Amino acid sequence: MAAAMDLQNVERAAGIKLMIFDVDGVLTDGSLHYGADGEAFKTFNVQDGLGIKLLQEAGIQTAIISARRSPQVTARARDLGIDFVHQGGHDKLTPFNALVAQLGLTNEQVGFIGDDVVDLPILARVGLAVGVPNGRQEVLQRVHFVTEHHGGRGAVREVCEFVLRAQGLYDKIMAQFLV
Repeated sequence: MAAAMDLQNVERAAGIKLMIFDVDGVLTDGSLHYGADGEAFKTFNVQDGLGIKLLQEAGIQTAIISARRSPQVTARARDLGIDFVHQGGHDKLTPFNALVAQLGLTNEQVGFIGDDVVDLPILARVGLAVGVPNGRQEVLQRVHFVTEHHGGRGAVREVCEFVLRAQGLYDKIMAQFLV
């Protein structure tokens, strides 16, 4: 995470009040598995989920904006206590703008982690733009940093911990586990 630890990125992460996550390729590895009846299956990383819960515990709001619509995302968001979930449609900027306005935040107070070209309109506007190594080259060239871990394989946890560290909250949050 050397690029992430760049002083500018630490400063960006220090001001984050809302972290938004893409799903396919970020919260998952981007694979879709179909059962015989056509039902799609997604696999989520449990450590990524705990990272999101730790952000929430620290008072940082979380959201999901995904181009695909799936009941699995709705269920996962419910499990994690993520209240704002927008699914369906390649226009991710409209729900992003609505959420930022609803929460009374500036774009600089928002972080987003994405992997594909539909994420670029948001990534170009946020205070902390993050990509994953399995992301599209067009994305990787335009983000503040790229995680070491791949989407669905710990990238979200990496970003969550980075934000907590940048805000000086990591040790306090982790103290409950390190007894």
